[in-house]
Amino acid sequence: MRERPIALRREGKSRREIQAILGLIDPGTLSGFLQGVPPAEWTRRPNAKDDLRAKARELRTEGLNYNQIVARLGVSKSSVSLWVRDLPTPDGLSRQEVQERAAEASRQYWARERKLRAAHRADKQAAAAAEIGELSDREVIIAGAIAYWCEGSKSKPYARGDRVIFTNSDPRLILFFLRFLDAAGISRSDLRFCMQIHESADVAAAQGFWIEVTGSKEEQFLEPTLKHHNPKTTRKNVGDGYRGCLRIEVRRGTRLYGRIEGWATAVMAG
Repeated sequence: MRERPIALRREGKSRREIQAILGLIDPGTLSGFLQGVPPAEWTRRPNAKDDLRAKARELRTEGLNYNQIVARLGVSKSSVSLWVRDLPTPDGLSRQEVQERAAEASRQYWARERKLRAAHRADKQAAAAAEIGELSDREVIIAGAIAYWCEGSKSKPYARGDRVIFTNSDPRLILFFLRFLDAAGISRSDLRFCMQIHESADVAAAQGFWIEVTGSKEEQFLEPTLKHHNPKTTRKNVGDGYRGCLRIEVRRGTRLYGRIEGWATAVMAG
């Protein structure tokens, strides 16, 4: 049963012609019969990119790299790679050497690009900062009220507290909040500080850092709140730069809390 389909294929018949000659035959069965017997050349479906593939291989043998072939033929780099990957590289390097060279080129590119992008970001930040300029006390009050409403402790309808407590890890924001309190008429002597930090950190060094940042007296700092260290947790806030968070509380701050709430409400109301 297999000899007849094979003979017809060798005579140059197509699959459709073989089925017509032999009568109805299951396509899967016919495929099994013809396995290993190449079809006639005229029956092959032409590939629209056959000419491009042949040209890409020709250019590769002439010594052109992938990008040059892509530019010359206007095709994708992935297609060029598929067509010529079995050919030797123009400079005789192995595939591994080519990959290593490409990786090194990529590292050098990003080393330069990161510097350029960092400089571009710095320029944009400087231009934006120039738009702000010096802040008046009124502007400090507005910005400080919103900062507190984002980061500070707020009363809940079911639990009125009306206490002014602000916690953050950014020294710049801490300094700005202190400036806000100055503009609001709050004396630095009415402030209490408490550091919150993981027990695995250098607690004494961090406490000294926050005392220096705030310019406050050591007796204004309460006993630090230590967070228990979980060795299973992968933390990013480690090393000499980790100094925890600083909690600022205003003594007798009920009246100030009401003012902050009013300021923030007015700003958000537009």
